[in-house]
Amino acid sequence: MASIFGHALTSIAIGNTFSKTVQNWKFWILGILCSIIPDADVISFKLGIPYEAFWGHRGFTHSFMFALILGSLITILFYRKHLMSHKGIIYVLFFTVCTASHSILDALTDGGLGVAFFSPFDNTRYFFPWRPIKVSPIGIANFFSEWGKTVLLSELIWIGIPNLLYILLVKGISINSFLSKNKENE
Repeated sequence: MASIFGHALTSIAIGNTFSKTVQNWKFWILGILCSIIPDADVISFKLGIPYEAFWGHRGFTHSFMFALILGSLITILFYRKHLMSHKGIIYVLFFTVCTASHSILDALTDGGLGVAFFSPFDNTRYFFPWRPIKVSPIGIANFFSEWGKTVLLSELIWIGIPNLLYILLVKGISINSFLSKNKENE
């Protein structure tokens, strides 16, 4: 899995795609939570559920169906008054994409058993052919190790930089524009 930092940053990048009219503190916090929630399935290890099982790590909670269910549920719980409007559809879309981004990032990592994208209809685990992101250790103690440092560096390169570039692109800020503003201030 990618770390919570990589998942959270991706939800922030995705959120920048949406209009300011839907963005507020609740929008950002819920988007970040949606991007992290699929990993709640690590509790399956403590419950003796096998990794490759339906409820195992990277199983159903990493599926696109789960993403749609969670995106809809978050909208119902926190944006009920907008549910049957254009804004409601936007919220469902945002929270669904934030949740699904988790699985996409995990399928780009170099460890684990893959991601059950199509669960509950097909529990086959998938990876993308290109897997540049170092898999994050499970557990806080393991995260603060050499392995954790390697993961953060990998995520900086493969998640952080692309997300930052995406945010800049969406915001319409070019490097030339940034540089010219700095020259004016000198």
